[in-house]
Amino acid sequence: MQTVDFLISARWVIPIEPAGVALEAHSVAVHQGRIVAIAPTAEALGRFAPGQHIERPSHVLLPGFVNAHTHAGMTLLRGAAEAATLDRWLSEEVRPLEQRWMDPEYVRDGTALAIADMLTSGTTCFADMHLFAEISAQAAAEAGMRAAIGVPVLDAPTIWADSAGECLEKGLKLHDEYRDDPLVTAVLAPHAPEALSDETLMRVRRAADELEMPMTMHVNETAEQACADVPADPARRTIARLERLGMLSPLLVAVHAVHVDAADLERLARGGVHVVHCPQSNLKLGNGVCPVPQLRAQGINVALGTDGAASNNDLDMLAELRTAALLARGLFPQATVSAHEWLEVATLNGARALGLSESIGSIAPGKWADLCCIDLDRPQTQPVYDPAVQIVYSASRDQVSDVWVAGRALVTDGTPTRIDLTGLMERARRWGARIAGRGTSGSA
Repeated sequence: MQTVDFLISARWVIPIEPAGVALEAHSVAVHQGRIVAIAPTAEALGRFAPGQHIERPSHVLLPGFVNAHTHAGMTLLRGAAEAATLDRWLSEEVRPLEQRWMDPEYVRDGTALAIADMLTSGTTCFADMHLFAEISAQAAAEAGMRAAIGVPVLDAPTIWADSAGECLEKGLKLHDEYRDDPLVTAVLAPHAPEALSDETLMRVRRAADELEMPMTMHVNETAEQACADVPADPARRTIARLERLGMLSPLLVAVHAVHVDAADLERLARGGVHVVHCPQSNLKLGNGVCPVPQLRAQGINVALGTDGAASNNDLDMLAELRTAALLARGLFPQATVSAHEWLEVATLNGARALGLSESIGSIAPGKWADLCCIDLDRPQTQPVYDPAVQIVYSASRDQVSDVWVAGRALVTDGTPTRIDLTGLMERARRWGARIAGRGTSGSA
């Protein structure tokens, strides 16, 4: 018998690859952080000698969710900025609050709170975009969570960097620091086309091409942003500008893509660009809905993200998944996306967008054991005809029982194993009191 670190035996296993499959009474063998095999449980028990046998008789085991876009540090602003439009939310609420409070301690504690939120709802990997990216990377590494840390690039000076050139210098340094890290990677995060000059965008593109680093960028979140270049000239819409600058490539992850016309879709597809759908944030800020079925019809890889907790207001990928599926059904009834396909959007498609699909996103031998277990033995998820349908349309975050990242149990029985929740919650409460004006200034 082959010795492995542990064996997970579940009522169902949804491997994502092959697509549309729910394997009954199967087990996943894990050794040294990686998946060794998927097999019927009876076969696995005769084939492997596990150091630990984890039995989940009413659960579905699937890859952990990949949150392909968030702003983890902003979690401390959850509920503090509630304007109904993006412009007011940014200019009147978020920016003044960040100018007042943002520093490395704010980013550290906000990211730690975000990680706890994400892990306990089944997310094993997140793509971040926030100033003080090195602090976000440290927080992810300390928690043992997988992260693609976006290094923000802006022309305007910030508390973190005086120029786009300094942003890129810090990005290259972070890339080098985590080059061989098994969990944390660095990606470039040019903030948005309207915030960057042609020269800066081309510098970002050259750096990304040279290092094969993904680029994640807000694109066409609002109707105004879709034609920010020359509104009167359709040929000079934002996505047309990005194409002229050579930005449209498989390295680009376009976040939002709410306002896209037929020509935009053709350009995105031609470039092999990935798109991240953030439905709850787009709805809350009144920006509209990304036409996911239309993107998929063009062969565009669509991933799922929560955006930040300041505009969502949580980082729950299960809730995001249900919202995305219901919106697609309601707005595009002729273009059916199945529950299994939505699970792929929330897992493997996110890994594809971040350049991580060879390592995570599906349950396959050789990949990292980034996994989550969801208990379907609840009134709201019984009876079960297809576990994928229950996950997408019925399950909630309190049913996530276990989460593993690279084979390490980070959530067991619904409770984080490596996070001091008592201390974290106390820091969050202190930050809340201070931001609300009930506490003293300075770091928490």
